[in-house]
Amino acid sequence: MRLAFMGSPDFSTPALRALHAAGHEIAAVYCQPPKPAGRGYALRPCPVQIEAERLALPVRTPARLRGDTAEQAAFAALELDVAVVAAYGLILPQTMLDAPRHGCLNIHASLLPRWRGAAPIQAAVLAGDADTGVTIMQMDAGLDTGPMLLSEAVPITQTTTSAALHDVLAELGARLIVRALVEHPIPVPQPADSVTYAPKLTREAGRIDWTRDSAAIERQVRAFDPWPGTFTTLRCAVLKVLAVELAHGSGPPGTALDDRLTIACRTEALRLTRVQLAGRPAMAADAFLRGHAVPAGTALGD
Repeated sequence: MRLAFMGSPDFSTPALRALHAAGHEIAAVYCQPPKPAGRGYALRPCPVQIEAERLALPVRTPARLRGDTAEQAAFAALELDVAVVAAYGLILPQTMLDAPRHGCLNIHASLLPRWRGAAPIQAAVLAGDADTGVTIMQMDAGLDTGPMLLSEAVPITQTTTSAALHDVLAELGARLIVRALVEHPIPVPQPADSVTYAPKLTREAGRIDWTRDSAAIERQVRAFDPWPGTFTTLRCAVLKVLAVELAHGSGPPGTALDDRLTIACRTEALRLTRVQLAGRPAMAADAFLRGHAVPAGTALGD
């Protein structure tokens, strides 16, 4: 099929590779424009652009689509059979949704209608869901509201992080979109009675509130690995919390219960097993404690 691929982050690159390997004619790859990065703020292309250029595919990086009639006309002029969208980052206007003969298909990293929105992987881990997955969806004007074509579930265990789940779902999405373009499954409307939303994450979402239950904070640490990360404060310094384990104990929330970084929560406690001070390397808790004693009674958090 003649198609356009629209995606930007690492999550999208397996699907681009799979579609190319399957022999589809990729008329254009759309992705976010290069952004300043690093100490020199040099423009850095997104992962999809890097992969598209490696595959010698034409790349377009419009800063916006809505209101840009020239960009919309250029998209229509591609005379596509279908467009595949995977974490692109821009909202497609109706004229672009309607331009391909078979419309636009979205690779969404959840089992719709659960976790529509920007951060479905993190939301599933944070909520303690038993599973999640990928849904291939026919796009419409709503936010992840279109009919479903294919879906497949994967389990979420008690040790699953969003980082690990991201990679599994990216590969699953690649397999499912190739299947969808071959099998042409019948679209099925999404159920209207089980919709949940996963809003865009901010840095502040990673701040640990020690007055929450230990299990909820433990899920927060796994859900926000790697972005936005979880953090607390220790002696007025920001302490990134990279890994934890559930522990027994009670005390005022946010208080160290021993000298091993066991911190009281509203119910029970957490032991911090891997941490990082701002500007310092990440390290295991025992290594951190050799240079930064945290005796029982030390208060963490604001």
